[in-house]
Amino acid sequence: MGAIEETYEDLDTDVSLEEFREAVEAKVEQMGGLADEETAAMLLAHELDEGEVNGIADIEPEMEEVKFLAKVTSVGEVRTFDRDEEDEDGRVLNVDVADESGSVRVSFWDEQAAAATDELEPGQVLRIKGRPKDGYNGVEVNVSQVEVDEDEEIDVQVVDTYRVEDLTMGASDVDLVGEVLSTDDVRTFSRDDGSEGKVSNLLVGDETGRVRVTLWDEQADLADEFAAGEIVEITDGYVRERDGSLELHVGNRGRVETVDEDVSFVPDAKPIDDLELDETADIAGVVRSVDEKRTFDRDDGSEGQVRNVRLQDQSGDIRVALWGEKADLDIGPGDELLFTDVDVQDGWQDDLEASAGWQSTVIALDDGAATESESESAGADLSSFEDGTSPDTSSSTEEAEEEASAGGEDVEFTGVVVQAGSPVILDDGEETMSVDTETDVTLGEEVTVRGTLRDGTLDAEDVR
Repeated sequence: MGAIEETYEDLDTDVSLEEFREAVEAKVEQMGGLADEETAAMLLAHELDEGEVNGIADIEPEMEEVKFLAKVTSVGEVRTFDRDEEDEDGRVLNVDVADESGSVRVSFWDEQAAAATDELEPGQVLRIKGRPKDGYNGVEVNVSQVEVDEDEEIDVQVVDTYRVEDLTMGASDVDLVGEVLSTDDVRTFSRDDGSEGKVSNLLVGDETGRVRVTLWDEQADLADEFAAGEIVEITDGYVRERDGSLELHVGNRGRVETVDEDVSFVPDAKPIDDLELDETADIAGVVRSVDEKRTFDRDDGSEGQVRNVRLQDQSGDIRVALWGEKADLDIGPGDELLFTDVDVQDGWQDDLEASAGWQSTVIALDDGAATESESESAGADLSSFEDGTSPDTSSSTEEAEEEASAGGEDVEFTGVVVQAGSPVILDDGEETMSVDTETDVTLGEEVTVRGTLRDGTLDAEDVR
């Protein structure tokens, strides 16, 4: 095998070997004998490879031309527009394509647009050549050449409606249905051109996770229209990354509206005892105690505020510092809460402490929801606190009668109800007590019980 053939074998090109040979001969002649066939072949190989990228994530708007392989994820509709000083309308078709590294919108113009709308469909793998540019939602590529490649495979899922776990960097035309977990105030800002913009945020979740939704300009005011627990459909969103996390953005072309769908957010919180210093995590549990709000002076002369709460799950408990406006939240003992994106830091007496700052969100959960996502790893429900007071539901009637006849200790215990069920769980801020009673109590209520303590459970004779 000669030098020309060896160089050609390493190329990924649509040029045939015969065309490559002819080009090498022309290059040798052009250089007037300054290069032999091997050198000319290497120069041509470099020219042919120019513009090749390893993946969509490597495409930059400053590049003159790119060549890449990608799978079609959605095909838009042909739009017409008026061209300046021309009688004939222009046409454009936008197609979203993706590979394992990301996604990008590619645009077909005029005759190409008409042909592409008939021939392209989601799932096809394309070899694309085009010119990158800054587009409405990020980098876009104006297509100059395209070819369907039926032999290549790209591991990208094509979906009509996304779930949170399906979101990938650069995805556009995203439709997602989820539950509103929290909303933020609308904020204004000044752009470089002097105009004023608006932005707001929603936190939306489904069975697969949660995502922050950023609403821009005309869409920003929608944040005031929604309340936690409502189900919304987000249409024509696009995915961006901020501080290492994916966000779903909605611009003027997108929409957010309430829908009658059955979607339920399932928190995926980390057990408190598994938290590590300097990590960012989601935690969920029952509020054991709440401290008074404290104010302090910052170095810049402004006043700040913070309030501490003690949060407990099946594995342990931790102090959570609520900063700024979060210190004003209506939180009390017995509330079941999810704290997202808390920073785990050194606390008092070398204990770990969770810090809920501007990036964190506090979400009220339905009764028992704080334990549903943790039960698989913790292996218990809310009654399984550190003192091991989990009820033994496997005991037979005879065993229960034997235990009842055994000796016990007469005690009185006062605490806040952190579980209203069977058994009732009380918390006095230092320890928890499992209480066997038929008296109706409510979460957050402070009660005093008297009775006999046997095997970690208080058999209540009096509840008041």
